[in-house]
Amino acid sequence: TRVYGASAGVVITASHNPAHYNGFKIKGPYGGPATRAMTERVERALPGIGQPDEMVAAAARDYARYLGGQVNTAAIKPGDIITRDVCADYVDYLRKKFDTATLRQSRLKVAHDAMYGAGQGFFSTLLGPENVIELHNTVNPSFGGLAPEPIGRNLGPFMSLISRTQVDIGIANDGDADRIGVVSELGHEVTSHLVMALLVKYLHKECGLYGSVVRTFATSAILEKMGRAYGLPVETLPIGFKYVAPRMLESDVLVGGEESGGIALKGHICERDGIYTGLVLLEMLMRRGKPLSGLVQELFDEFGPHEYCRLDVRTPRQEVIVRRLRKEGGLRHITGSPVKEVSMLDGFKHTTGEGWVLVRPSGTEPVLRIYAEAPSRKRAAAYVADVAAQLGVQT
Repeated sequence: TRVYGASAGVVITASHNPAHYNGFKIKGPYGGPATRAMTERVERALPGIGQPDEMVAAAARDYARYLGGQVNTAAIKPGDIITRDVCADYVDYLRKKFDTATLRQSRLKVAHDAMYGAGQGFFSTLLGPENVIELHNTVNPSFGGLAPEPIGRNLGPFMSLISRTQVDIGIANDGDADRIGVVSELGHEVTSHLVMALLVKYLHKECGLYGSVVRTFATSAILEKMGRAYGLPVETLPIGFKYVAPRMLESDVLVGGEESGGIALKGHICERDGIYTGLVLLEMLMRRGKPLSGLVQELFDEFGPHEYCRLDVRTPRQEVIVRRLRKEGGLRHITGSPVKEVSMLDGFKHTTGEGWVLVRPSGTEPVLRIYAEAPSRKRAAAYVADVAAQLGVQT
């Protein structure tokens, strides 16, 4: 939308959700998600809004008329519809932003899991097929029956592939390729929290860039420590990239992101882009000359270990649990540790002496999410299990 000078853009996608969530994303002329005001204008123009069955039936009738030749295509004037090879234009854009020739010559080996989505082929096109191992790189409208969300529980085969091969990094993208999941050369997931931290350090320390770090409520405390150490402002917002994008339009932001793998970077657009972020990570590996696992360890050496765990629970008691937490002001103890503070910016975030636990209903699915961070994965998992037990939900 930005490069073409379009007034708006529409993406038809299920994003990171299962195929039956297929719908519309609206983009603004600035190259980012539509503002609430733009979305409301579209909603007001939709006939039968709030009556999905009627809308689907009307769309089916219109499509049948189209197939039957009953739509007056003569009313469409020349120039009203222009087709463009958006993928080729995007590749050209990336070649101007990155030294892809040097990246090719570096011989960095990349494993890419497109998760049957729109990210297929970009890395092999830019880096050369000899440097890329591809997985789930075919068109499959049902995404193999899974949700194409690039998080650890969905990346088992991908991590297994990497552990059996010699690659420098594994990159996975969701259905519309705006999110990124990362796997180290050892076959271990590098959470999006740590990916954000690596990007902050690389862009600031290696590239000399400044700006604020805008993160959502469920992201790692390591970003606050880095902000203090590097003299970078850190702003915490409710969960959802729709809160991050406006800040990138309004102010100077170095890295903006959320725990689910949606990350936007200075010098690009105010939108998540899993392909672009993956190329920045490759550039980082090339310039630093260290394995990804070594760069993660550098972060831990400087700021202490930060491990993460998340549980998604489908429960009919979701509203009851939220009412209880609101009434009681949160939980008092987690695995025996006293809760020092409960923040309710978006959900219920309990801070202890060594970590935190956030309880929050999903904004897009009928799911209760429990997030936790602690100095070890075992401790973070224990936090999640204890909170689930206190709330009476199954792990």
